[in-house]
Amino acid sequence: MQLDLGEDLLGHARKMPAEPDVPVEELRFLSARLTEALDDALRVAARVAMSESSGRSRAEGGVL
Repeated sequence: MQLDLGEDLLGHARKMPAEPDVPVEELRFLSARLTEALDDALRVAARVAMSESSGRSRAEGGVL
């Protein structure tokens, strides 16, 4: 679901430069949604990095 929403947001954002009269409210809304999507993506990336780091530490210590 989040990936679909992110793809929709990016599709909309890519079209905006070609639209000469985009209302400020629409730009603010899009900016807020893109910020939320980026926050989510960074959170997931941080979890993956932590998980990979934890897995390497256990492998190095012979726990795995």
